[in-house]
Amino acid sequence: MIQKPRGTMDILPKDIATWQYIEATARRVAAKFGFNEIRFPTFESTELFQRGVGDTTDVVQKEMYTFTDREGRGLTLRPEGTASVARTLIENGMCSDTMPLKLYYLINCFRYEKPQAGRSREFYQFGVELFGASDAAADAEIIALAYTLIKELGIKNTSLHINSIGCPECRPAYRNALKDYFEANSAELCDTCKGRLETNPLRILDCKSPVCSEIAKNAPKTIDHLCPDCKKHMDELEGYLKEMGIDYEIDTHIVRGLDYYSRTVYEFIATDIGAQSTILGGGRYDGLIKDLGGPALAGIGFAAGITRLILAMEKSGVVIENDNRPALYIATMGKEAAKFAVGVVSKLRNEGIYAETDLVGRSLKAQMKYADKKKARYTLIIGDSELENKRAQLKNMDNSNQNEIDLENVEVLKEILSAE
Repeated sequence: MIQKPRGTMDILPKDIATWQYIEATARRVAAKFGFNEIRFPTFESTELFQRGVGDTTDVVQKEMYTFTDREGRGLTLRPEGTASVARTLIENGMCSDTMPLKLYYLINCFRYEKPQAGRSREFYQFGVELFGASDAAADAEIIALAYTLIKELGIKNTSLHINSIGCPECRPAYRNALKDYFEANSAELCDTCKGRLETNPLRILDCKSPVCSEIAKNAPKTIDHLCPDCKKHMDELEGYLKEMGIDYEIDTHIVRGLDYYSRTVYEFIATDIGAQSTILGGGRYDGLIKDLGGPALAGIGFAAGITRLILAMEKSGVVIENDNRPALYIATMGKEAAKFAVGVVSKLRNEGIYAETDLVGRSLKAQMKYADKKKARYTLIIGDSELENKRAQLKNMDNSNQNEIDLENVEVLKEILSAE
C-alpha cells in the first residue's frame, strides 16, 4: 500500500469542519481589521528565501525543500509566507500603493523537520502582513488582530510574550556582547551553535538543545542594548497594549527564527498543548523589502499554525460539529420511484437546498438507516402508491411529525425545508 510521505497529513471529512471554522474566523477577523487576501506561488526562486529569510538560518540551511527544474533553475517549496509577499509587492509595483498595505493569506508551507505533535513537514498557516507603517501603533494593531483571532476561536490559557531585538544601529553592539558571552562558554555549545558564533550568535538564543538553552539563560539581553529609538518604540508599544487591555510579559529569549526580524518580536503561548506551545508568532521586518531590491518600506506581521490552533482549541474544550446535514432524504422502492426522486432532488438542489436520494440500490430499511446516519432533517418514502397518487408523507426526523405532501408541488416542499 502506498502511504503519504512522512510529516504530511490527510485532512478527513470528519475533521474538515474545524479547519473551515478556523479559516472562516481568520477571514472574518482579518476583514474586521481592514486586511485583504493575497495569494502567491507554492514554490519560488531559492534565492528569495536565501536573501529574505537568511542563509544562516536553520530554515535555509537544513529545512528547505529545494530542487532544480528542467532548465537548471533553483526552486524551493515555500517554507514561510512573508518573503513571498514581499517579492509579490515589489514585482507588482505595490510598494507605491496607498499605505499601509494590509494583507493576509491562508497557505500550506514545507519544512524538513522532525515530525511531532503540532509540527509537520507540510503545514498550514494563517498569516498577516502590514507594510508602510513604522510606528509602534502598527505593531499594536497586528498584535490586537492576533489577540482577537485567538479570543474568537475560543482558545484559553494563552499569554502574549514580547521582546525587542533592536535595529541595524544597535544590533552590532549587542551582537558583540553576545559573541563574547558565548565564546566564554563555547566548549559546551552544540556543534550547530559553535558555527553560529561567527555567522549569527543571536540564533544561539533560539537553540532547542537543553545545554545551549541553559547557557543562554544568563546571556546578555537585547533590551539592555537598545538604541534610544528602539527603546522608545518598545515603550510606545507597551503603552498601546495597555490602552487596549492586552496583557503581556517581556520575554528576552524571544528572537524568532528568521533573519529579517528587527525591533518587535512576539509570540502567543498556549500553556497546555505540550512542547510546541507557540501557536502564533511574528514581528517587525523593516529592512526586508529593501533587502529584496525594493524601496525602504516598514513591515510587520505574524503567522499562526492551523494544527497548533486546533490543539489549543481542543484543550479549551472547543468542538466544531459538521452541520452539513441533508434537509431531505428521499427513500425509494422500485426503478420508477428512484427515477422520480432524482427529478425532485435535482429541483430542490437548483433552489439551493441540500437533498439526497439512494445511489447504490439499498433496501428501504438500509436507506432509512443511511438517512438517520446522515442526520437528515426530513425524509420522504416514495413507492408505487405514492407515484400513482402524487402524494407522500414528509417526516420530520427530529420530532417524528408527518405532513402529506403533493409531490408535484415542489414549491410547498421547498417552503417547508427552507423554514428551518
